[in-house]
Amino acid sequence: MPSSSTESPRPSNSGRHRLPAEAAQAGETNQPPQQLAPQAGPYQPGPTGYAAPATGGQAPGSEEPGAPAPNEPWRNAAAPTWADETVGRPTPLAGGPAPGQQQSPPQGPPPQPGPPPGTMAPAPPPAMPGQWGRQPGPVVPGGPYPQGPPPSLDDVPMRRAKKSPGSGWRKAVHHVSGGAINPGLSAEEMRLQELVARIRQPVRGDYRIATLSLKGGVGKTTTTMGIGSIFASIRGDRVIAVDANPDFGTLSQRVPLQTRSTVRDLLLDPSIQRYSDVRRHTSQATSRLEVLASERDPAASEAFSEEEYRAVARILQRFYNIILTDCGTGLMHSAMSGVLDLAHSLVLISSPAIDGARSAAATLDWLSLHGHDHLVRNAVVVINSPRAGSPNVGVQQLREYFLSRCRAVHIIPFDPHMSEGAEIDLHRLHKHTKRAYVELAATIADDFATDHRRYRN
Repeated sequence: MPSSSTESPRPSNSGRHRLPAEAAQAGETNQPPQQLAPQAGPYQPGPTGYAAPATGGQAPGSEEPGAPAPNEPWRNAAAPTWADETVGRPTPLAGGPAPGQQQSPPQGPPPQPGPPPGTMAPAPPPAMPGQWGRQPGPVVPGGPYPQGPPPSLDDVPMRRAKKSPGSGWRKAVHHVSGGAINPGLSAEEMRLQELVARIRQPVRGDYRIATLSLKGGVGKTTTTMGIGSIFASIRGDRVIAVDANPDFGTLSQRVPLQTRSTVRDLLLDPSIQRYSDVRRHTSQATSRLEVLASERDPAASEAFSEEEYRAVARILQRFYNIILTDCGTGLMHSAMSGVLDLAHSLVLISSPAIDGARSAAATLDWLSLHGHDHLVRNAVVVINSPRAGSPNVGVQQLREYFLSRCRAVHIIPFDPHMSEGAEIDLHRLHKHTKRAYVELAATIADDFATDHRRYRN
């Protein structure tokens, strides 16, 4: 029996929806979707998945979520989403529309409901025997960036090949076997490589070495040539030796003469702008050592003053890394003050004799008394054997004495090629003599990294 008032239908406890006949008895009009009646009032959005209820003619509290509004087609209700399906919600009947869901033409079987929230998806069936199946692996949590520091190529392990021996039976075995057998370097060869590495140490700007002796005939000039030749042949930078002997120095006679220019010609040249401009005034040995000759006129060479030597040094510092100065036998001539003030290291030459050792000791005393004690502590003493045969004094006792005052002491054996007084060729030196000069140069090079700015420049 129809009711006297219009009331929104409620679903039964069994979850059954009203049939179209029941909806017709309730006063609802089933209209096509193309001719939907406008709502009685302004649209008010409702919860997600439900249509907003229409206003008018409905008692407060009588609405049910998802139920159609009165006097409004039931097709206007929004369809619920699968996420809103919870336990206890009425289940729609098969073949009929759910409450609040719009009727649409049939497009295929309805979608199957998903698993309830909180449940795990069923595991895939195992692969049948004889079939290739893809087994699921463990889930590895990933991220946009790798954890920890990135790998470095420095950590790649590397096996270094042995260096080929350069002398002795090791070289013969390596040569005969065609390189298949490599005994490696001997202890002597590894020691030589260590000395070469020390000689090749970088220089802070330029490094200035002064070689001097109060006694003549002890091999001061040959020692200067030996040190400079080792530096020039092993290092890749520029090395020059300056003859500052006021008494007709002979340093330029130890290299092939390539120019007649002297230190005074260098000072009088106004066009010194680059290395090639200086190279016009120097001669070069086969070892790449360059030599700047002194004045050949003894009367004119005495005018080589301290200011002139400082001017020459300023020019050479711009183009050379190692500068050696072959000083005279006197300490009181005018250029000597500038040589000592600008020197970073001092090489003091002595002979294995009592008079030569006393002259060297007197030189150290004079330097300490005249404000050059830092040169004494950093000095390297060279005991040079100017002639063949055993010395008449104990060389070991001389060595211990100079070690108590200086940084190092080296003994250079007698070599016939060095005593000729002519051009010096390193390839003609005896292997023991050459090795002694290499060790001497390595000792001097150990001071390259020292900061000498605290001294006067």
